[in-house]
Amino acid sequence: MEKFVINGGKQLNGKVRISGAKNAAVAILPAVLLTDETCIIENLPEISDVGAILRVIRELGADVRYINKDTVEINCKNVNTHIVTKQMAENMRASSYFLGALLGRMNKARVAPPGGCDFGVRPIDQHIKGFEALGAKMSFESGMVDGKAFALQGASIYLDVVSVGATVNIMLAAVKAQGLTVIENAAKEPHIVDLANFLNSMGANIMGAGTGVIKIRGVESLHGTTYSIIPDQIEAGTYMTAVVATGGNVVIDNVIPKHLESISAKLKEIGAVIEEDDESLRVIMNNRPSKCNVKTMPHPGFPTDMQPQIATLLTVANGTSIVTEGVWDNRFRYVEQLTLMGADIQVDGKSAIITGVEKLKASPVKAVDLRAGAAMIIAGLMADGITEVEDIIYIDRGYENVVEKFTALGADIKRVSVIEPETVKLKEA
Repeated sequence: MEKFVINGGKQLNGKVRISGAKNAAVAILPAVLLTDETCIIENLPEISDVGAILRVIRELGADVRYINKDTVEINCKNVNTHIVTKQMAENMRASSYFLGALLGRMNKARVAPPGGCDFGVRPIDQHIKGFEALGAKMSFESGMVDGKAFALQGASIYLDVVSVGATVNIMLAAVKAQGLTVIENAAKEPHIVDLANFLNSMGANIMGAGTGVIKIRGVESLHGTTYSIIPDQIEAGTYMTAVVATGGNVVIDNVIPKHLESISAKLKEIGAVIEEDDESLRVIMNNRPSKCNVKTMPHPGFPTDMQPQIATLLTVANGTSIVTEGVWDNRFRYVEQLTLMGADIQVDGKSAIITGVEKLKASPVKAVDLRAGAAMIIAGLMADGITEVEDIIYIDRGYENVVEKFTALGADIKRVSVIEPETVKLKEA
């Protein structure tokens, strides 16, 4: 077991390079199952979620080979099973994407439901609705989701709620279905566009990604491709928020500024100076943060995956802020950890009322999920004294080389191993 030890109170300065997008990678990697030809995926983040997806693809029978630390070559010619077991999919939110990919490849799939972070109920009813519209018969047996079809057929599908997962899964299943599929009320996130671009580079015919209506004209087969994943919008936003929280002057390199517009707008409102270049941003913060109200919404609104980070920043803002969660039901579990550090936060349903305090105090805290873990790092960087962050396995799911990147900016943060009590007892015996 490991934890982060952070000696806070230091400004951040310098340059940080953003890695490939986690949310794009976990959608694009299952998509390689749709061809028997070789795909080369570049700019993959070196994170545990990517490792988990690649292990599943390998266990399905694919040949997976790393060319370098962020480039992988995959050939799925020998994949001959449609089953992703609970053990294969454990703790992996994106396991559901194998439903769409395997249905698209084999017209059948048997996949354990998604794990990952706990934000409350993770319904896949919109995924199921889409698969059934395409002609698959769906069922739940022995804790597994089953899908079978004689042949998938294009269909018009209206999503009752905007769902990134359902949009991805329907795209994966429909890309080789016969005829035209139309997804209405589709998600518009950058990684939806990236998946569409990847599939189109394989010979798919997808139009409208990034808008509320996506049209997919099925093709008979897909070919191999070489593709580079977009930069990670949420990793970039996390470092931007950390700079504003601690003060300093940092260039956030290898980004697409348009993807960060909603984040930049709120950080400017809080008091940051943000200068845009073609593929980078400079974030400067010299003053105490100002209060700000934030509501998370589907893209192009403020991302739910940035909610814990900006809420942490607002704990030391001048005045009272309100953060409202507009996507998930249970995303304020981290608040208890911030109150241990002296934050003044009251949660009322889907809103958190945050009264800024002068300073957070160092304290042992836990990462209760991926983005909450990033928030705990920001809190530790803000606080005076030593903060220890436990359960960092969540953070490793989505942030590449987080210690090295923050250290290069001037932060005092270390990853240390912790001897678990059972191990100590065994040694004593």
